[in-house]
Amino acid sequence: MTHDYVRGIDHVGVTVPDIEAATTFLIEAFGARVVYESFTTDQPPQGSPEIDRDLNLHPGTRLVAARLVQLGRGPEIELFQLQAEVQRPASRPSDFGLQHLAIYVDDMAEALRCFESAGGQMLSGPNPFLFPKEEGCGNLFCYGRTPWGMMVEFLTYPSGMGYERGTSLRRWHSCGS
Repeated sequence: MTHDYVRGIDHVGVTVPDIEAATTFLIEAFGARVVYESFTTDQPPQGSPEIDRDLNLHPGTRLVAARLVQLGRGPEIELFQLQAEVQRPASRPSDFGLQHLAIYVDDMAEALRCFESAGGQMLSGPNPFLFPKEEGCGNLFCYGRTPWGMMVEFLTYPSGMGYERGTSLRRWHSCGS
């Protein structure tokens, strides 16, 4: 069975406590660009029981702001600032659901410098990939945390990956995107 109707990931939605601070961080850390504003803080916060139900929000959640930002040539990030009576901190990779945003970089040292300079916290330095099918000369990864607690993986695989010997499929970066 084919799924030709699927083209790929368009964007990832991220809820942040302060959309301006998050946007500034993404610009300083990754050179993000604002594509457009969907909903601004100049507008009164909005919400309804129907939206709460349809989007699986905590009852009474209010939308404060939303905007789409672009990092490099990959999928966009849709930022949301939401107000709710109950809001949990960002999840850990050991929790269920989306666990991190992975960003391919050509210059690991410069990417980590910008990330930390913008207010991010690195959890480790660059390390070789953990899985044999991802190994290759110069292939590195490491994790950091944004100021609002979201996990970010930095990765680079300039020599390709071991899995490529067994399939014609390629990861996003290898497709020339």
